[in-house]
Amino acid sequence: MCGRFTQTSSGEAIAQTFSLKNTPDPQPKYNIAPSQPVAAIAQPEDTREYRIFQWGLVPAWSKDPSIGNRMINARAETVAEKPSFRAAFNRRRCLILADGFYEWQRTGKQKQPYYIQLKNQEPFGFAGIWEQWESGDGSYLETCAILTTEPNELMQSIHNRMPVIVHPQDYETWLDPELQAGRHLQAVLRPYEAEAMRLYPVSTTVNNPRHETPECVEPLAS
Repeated sequence: MCGRFTQTSSGEAIAQTFSLKNTPDPQPKYNIAPSQPVAAIAQPEDTREYRIFQWGLVPAWSKDPSIGNRMINARAETVAEKPSFRAAFNRRRCLILADGFYEWQRTGKQKQPYYIQLKNQEPFGFAGIWEQWESGDGSYLETCAILTTEPNELMQSIHNRMPVIVHPQDYETWLDPELQAGRHLQAVLRPYEAEAMRLYPVSTTVNNPRHETPECVEPLAS
Protein backbone atom coordinates (compact mmCIF):
# COMPACT_ATOMS: atom_id res chain seq x y z
CA MET A 1 0.00 0.00 0.00
CA CYS A 2 0.95 3.65 0.08
CA GLY A 3 0.10 5.42 3.33
CA ARG A 4 2.53 8.36 3.52
CA PHE A 5 4.48 10.36 0.98
CA THR A 6 6.27 13.65 0.36
CA GLN A 7 5.91 16.53 -2.08
CA THR A 8 8.72 19.02 -1.63
CA SER A 9 9.42 20.02 -5.24
CA SER A 10 9.18 23.64 -6.35
CA GLY A 11 6.37 24.97 -8.49
CA GLU A 12 8.82 25.50 -11.33
CA ALA A 13 9.96 21.86 -11.22
CA ILE A 14 6.36 20.65 -11.18
CA ALA A 15 5.34 22.89 -14.09
CA GLN A 16 8.28 21.69 -16.17
CA THR A 17 7.88 17.99 -15.34
CA PHE A 18 4.14 17.91 -16.05
CA SER A 19 4.00 20.49 -18.88
CA LEU A 20 1.72 22.93 -17.05
CA LYS A 21 0.87 26.30 -18.57
CA ASN A 22 0.78 27.95 -15.15
CA THR A 23 3.32 27.57 -12.35
CA PRO A 24 1.79 26.44 -9.03
CA ASP A 25 2.98 27.63 -5.63
CA PRO A 26 3.07 24.50 -3.45
CA GLN A 27 4.25 24.34 0.13
CA PRO A 28 6.76 21.55 0.89
CA LYS A 29 5.15 18.55 2.58
CA TYR A 30 7.35 15.93 4.28
CA ASN A 31 4.72 13.64 5.79
CA ILE A 32 1.46 13.61 3.82
CA ALA A 33 -1.10 11.33 5.46
CA PRO A 34 -4.59 10.07 4.52
CA SER A 35 -7.47 12.58 4.73
CA GLN A 36 -5.06 15.47 4.09
CA PRO A 37 -5.12 17.65 0.94
CA VAL A 38 -2.83 16.47 -1.86
CA ALA A 39 -1.71 18.15 -5.07
CA ALA A 40 -2.52 16.46 -8.36
CA ILE A 41 -2.65 16.94 -12.11
CA ALA A 42 -6.00 16.30 -13.79
CA GLN A 43 -7.15 16.75 -17.37
CA PRO A 44 -10.96 16.85 -17.39
CA GLU A 45 -10.92 18.33 -20.88
CA ASP A 46 -7.95 19.27 -23.09
CA THR A 47 -5.82 21.18 -20.58
CA ARG A 48 -3.83 19.85 -17.66
CA GLU A 49 -4.87 21.41 -14.38
CA TYR A 50 -3.13 21.64 -11.02
CA ARG A 51 -5.75 20.53 -8.51
CA ILE A 52 -6.05 19.87 -4.78
CA PHE A 53 -7.93 16.75 -3.66
CA GLN A 54 -8.55 15.19 -0.27
CA TRP A 55 -6.75 11.86 0.04
CA GLY A 56 -9.31 9.10 0.51
CA LEU A 57 -11.78 8.52 -2.32
CA VAL A 58 -15.49 9.06 -1.64
CA PRO A 59 -17.64 7.55 -4.44
CA ALA A 60 -20.30 9.87 -5.82
CA TRP A 61 -23.04 7.45 -4.70
CA SER A 62 -21.84 7.23 -1.09
CA LYS A 63 -24.13 8.54 1.65
CA ASP A 64 -21.30 8.97 4.16
CA PRO A 65 -18.01 10.73 3.25
CA SER A 66 -16.21 8.93 6.07
CA ILE A 67 -15.91 5.96 3.68
CA GLY A 68 -12.93 7.83 2.25
CA ASN A 69 -10.88 6.94 5.33
CA ARG A 70 -10.80 3.35 4.06
CA MET A 71 -10.25 4.19 0.39
CA ILE A 72 -6.79 5.72 0.19
CA ASN A 73 -5.50 3.01 -2.19
CA ALA A 74 -6.96 1.00 -5.06
CA ARG A 75 -5.41 -2.20 -6.41
CA ALA A 76 -4.38 -1.85 -10.04
CA GLU A 77 -5.43 -5.44 -10.72
CA THR A 78 -9.08 -4.83 -9.75
CA VAL A 79 -9.66 -1.06 -10.03
CA ALA A 80 -11.62 -1.43 -13.29
CA GLU A 81 -14.05 -3.86 -11.65
CA LYS A 82 -14.69 -2.56 -8.13
CA PRO A 83 -17.92 -0.52 -7.85
CA SER A 84 -16.21 2.00 -5.58
CA PHE A 85 -13.48 2.78 -8.12
CA ARG A 86 -14.81 1.78 -11.55
CA ALA A 87 -16.41 5.10 -12.58
CA ALA A 88 -13.40 7.16 -11.50
CA PHE A 89 -11.00 4.80 -13.28
CA ASN A 90 -12.98 5.17 -16.50
CA ARG A 91 -13.48 8.93 -16.45
CA ARG A 92 -11.45 10.70 -13.75
CA ARG A 93 -7.80 9.73 -13.62
CA CYS A 94 -5.07 11.96 -12.25
CA LEU A 95 -1.39 12.14 -11.36
CA ILE A 96 -0.88 12.64 -7.63
CA LEU A 97 2.27 14.68 -7.16
CA ALA A 98 5.13 13.28 -5.08
CA ASP A 99 8.88 13.10 -4.87
CA GLY A 100 9.11 10.18 -2.43
CA PHE A 101 7.09 7.89 -0.21
CA TYR A 102 7.43 5.86 2.97
CA GLU A 103 7.00 2.18 3.68
CA TRP A 104 7.44 0.17 6.87
CA GLN A 105 9.25 -3.16 7.14
CA ARG A 106 8.17 -5.41 9.97
CA THR A 107 10.96 -7.17 11.87
CA GLY A 108 9.56 -9.13 14.79
CA LYS A 109 7.50 -6.66 16.82
CA GLN A 110 9.27 -3.65 15.32
CA LYS A 111 8.43 -1.71 12.17
CA GLN A 112 11.26 0.17 10.48
CA PRO A 113 10.26 3.07 8.21
CA TYR A 114 12.02 3.52 4.86
CA TYR A 115 12.00 6.45 2.47
CA ILE A 116 11.82 5.63 -1.25
CA GLN A 117 12.50 8.02 -4.10
CA LEU A 118 13.83 8.16 -7.65
CA LYS A 119 17.60 8.25 -7.85
CA ASN A 120 17.44 11.54 -9.74
CA GLN A 121 15.26 12.95 -6.91
CA GLU A 122 12.88 14.52 -9.42
CA PRO A 123 9.12 14.87 -8.87
CA PHE A 124 6.85 12.15 -10.25
CA GLY A 125 3.19 11.24 -10.43
CA PHE A 126 1.41 8.38 -8.74
CA ALA A 127 -1.39 6.87 -10.79
CA GLY A 128 -4.50 8.28 -9.14
CA ILE A 129 -8.26 8.41 -9.56
CA TRP A 130 -10.57 11.14 -8.29
CA GLU A 131 -14.23 11.73 -7.57
CA GLN A 132 -16.59 14.60 -6.80
CA TRP A 133 -19.09 14.02 -3.98
CA GLU A 134 -22.05 16.29 -3.27
CA SER A 135 -23.35 16.73 0.27
CA GLY A 136 -26.92 17.39 1.27
CA ASP A 137 -26.27 21.13 1.62
CA GLY A 138 -25.04 21.37 -1.98
CA SER A 139 -21.32 21.65 -1.20
CA TYR A 140 -18.79 19.50 -3.01
CA LEU A 141 -15.88 17.35 -1.86
CA GLU A 142 -13.21 16.25 -4.34
CA THR A 143 -11.24 13.20 -3.26
CA CYS A 144 -8.67 10.78 -4.66
CA ALA A 145 -6.99 7.41 -4.22
CA ILE A 146 -3.54 6.10 -5.20
CA LEU A 147 -3.26 2.93 -7.27
CA THR A 148 -0.92 0.19 -6.08
CA THR A 149 0.68 -2.78 -7.80
CA GLU A 150 3.10 -5.64 -7.16
CA PRO A 151 6.51 -4.60 -5.79
CA ASN A 152 9.62 -4.37 -7.92
CA GLU A 153 12.88 -6.04 -6.89
CA LEU A 154 13.83 -3.12 -4.65
CA MET A 155 10.50 -2.87 -2.83
CA GLN A 156 9.78 -6.56 -2.36
CA SER A 157 12.38 -6.76 0.38
CA ILE A 158 10.25 -4.53 2.62
CA HIS A 159 6.62 -4.81 1.40
CA ASN A 160 4.34 -6.81 -0.89
CA ARG A 161 2.83 -3.75 -2.61
CA MET A 162 4.05 -0.44 -4.03
CA PRO A 163 2.34 2.64 -5.49
CA VAL A 164 2.15 2.89 -9.27
CA ILE A 165 4.59 5.56 -10.46
CA VAL A 166 3.58 6.65 -13.97
CA HIS A 167 6.31 7.00 -16.58
CA PRO A 168 6.44 10.46 -18.21
CA GLN A 169 5.76 8.93 -21.63
CA ASP A 170 2.51 7.57 -20.22
CA TYR A 171 1.17 10.82 -18.74
CA GLU A 172 -0.94 11.67 -21.78
CA THR A 173 -2.45 8.18 -21.96
CA TRP A 174 -3.28 8.10 -18.25
CA LEU A 175 -4.84 11.57 -18.19
CA ASP A 176 -6.82 11.24 -21.44
CA PRO A 177 -10.52 11.32 -20.40
CA GLU A 178 -11.54 9.77 -23.72
CA LEU A 179 -9.74 6.52 -22.96
CA GLN A 180 -11.87 4.01 -21.09
CA ALA A 181 -10.70 0.93 -19.18
CA GLY A 182 -8.68 -1.32 -21.45
CA ARG A 183 -5.25 -2.63 -22.33
CA HIS A 184 -3.81 0.86 -22.92
CA LEU A 185 -4.56 1.88 -19.34
CA GLN A 186 -3.57 -1.44 -17.81
CA ALA A 187 -0.18 -1.17 -19.54
CA VAL A 188 0.50 1.98 -17.49
CA LEU A 189 -0.10 0.15 -14.20
CA ARG A 190 3.21 -1.66 -13.88
CA PRO A 191 5.94 -1.57 -11.23
CA TYR A 192 8.52 1.15 -11.77
CA GLU A 193 12.04 -0.02 -12.63
CA ALA A 194 13.97 -0.87 -9.48
CA GLU A 195 17.27 0.37 -10.91
CA ALA A 196 15.87 3.90 -11.16
CA MET A 197 14.90 4.02 -7.46
CA ARG A 198 16.61 4.01 -4.10
CA LEU A 199 15.52 3.52 -0.51
CA TYR A 200 17.03 4.07 2.91
CA PRO A 201 15.89 3.75 6.54
CA VAL A 202 14.64 6.85 8.36
CA SER A 203 13.77 7.54 11.97
CA THR A 204 10.39 6.79 13.52
CA THR A 205 9.76 10.54 13.54
CA VAL A 206 7.64 9.93 10.44
CA ASN A 207 5.33 7.57 12.35
CA ASN A 208 3.44 10.55 13.73
CA PRO A 209 1.64 12.49 10.96
CA ARG A 210 1.90 15.64 13.05
CA HIS A 211 5.65 15.59 12.42
CA GLU A 212 6.00 17.66 9.23
CA THR A 213 9.68 18.56 8.97
CA PRO A 214 12.69 17.69 6.78
CA GLU A 215 13.83 15.41 9.62
CA CYS A 216 11.32 12.86 8.35
CA VAL A 217 13.41 12.14 5.24
CA GLU A 218 16.86 12.26 6.81
CA PRO A 219 18.76 8.94 6.59
CA LEU A 220 18.90 7.01 9.83
CA ALA A 221 22.28 7.33 11.49
CA SER A 222 24.19 4.06 11.31
